[in-house]
Amino acid sequence: MGRSVKTQAVVLRSMRLGEADRVLHIYTLDRGRIGAVAKGIRKTSSRFGARLEPLSHVDLMLHQGGGELLTVTGVELVRSHRLVREDGYRLNVGLIGAEAMLRLFSEQEGNARAFEALTKFLDALDEAEAGRAPRPALDPLILSFQLKLLWLAGYLPHLGSCAECGGPPPFAGYSARSGGVVCPACAGQALPLSNAGLLGMDGLLRRPLHEATAVELGDRGAHECLDVVRASYEEHGGFRLRTLSA
Repeated sequence: MGRSVKTQAVVLRSMRLGEADRVLHIYTLDRGRIGAVAKGIRKTSSRFGARLEPLSHVDLMLHQGGGELLTVTGVELVRSHRLVREDGYRLNVGLIGAEAMLRLFSEQEGNARAFEALTKFLDALDEAEAGRAPRPALDPLILSFQLKLLWLAGYLPHLGSCAECGGPPPFAGYSARSGGVVCPACAGQALPLSNAGLLGMDGLLRRPLHEATAVELGDRGAHECLDVVRASYEEHGGFRLRTLSA
């Protein structure tokens, strides 16, 4: 028999299935990450068409049967984010955010704050200027979004005192294993962290996503923030994001 499910969702990934279908990885407001099949979506006559492109924010009707994947039975656009997909730089920024959601929030469990962060990130990306950073992975908006996702996933970077001994500034590095900044005496194999990197991370965490570009990062600060994000993924999640190499 099965039952119908209605929820807001963002399409994170879309993969071909057979001749005309697609498997969608979506993040929903009510259920977290789920998989769904959009039948016939690759046919020119499909009534779903471009509404289920990656990064689209939609209202979905789904049918839950006995299998693991749900089936899309209805879709209405909330925000298409078409302009993001049409600009190579912004598309790459958006795909980094989508992969981060897939890897950090992999359970079928609703997280309203994570869903809200995702939709605010995509809305900010709609308004963003292309090519603000040397490459998408160093863009302040995607660095801010990933730091906030780490926070929501329970891995908030500790920046106020040494994560090893509790000592005060100055700090010399960042330890992903300890989850925060470390003083010179505790630095050991920690990532190098300058004052620019520390202030940049603090600013990106404190400011809302749409104000990320107002944070003074500089080239060194942006690279150090990216190093912290990568190291945190590897330490706490055991993964690397493929899109961060773009």
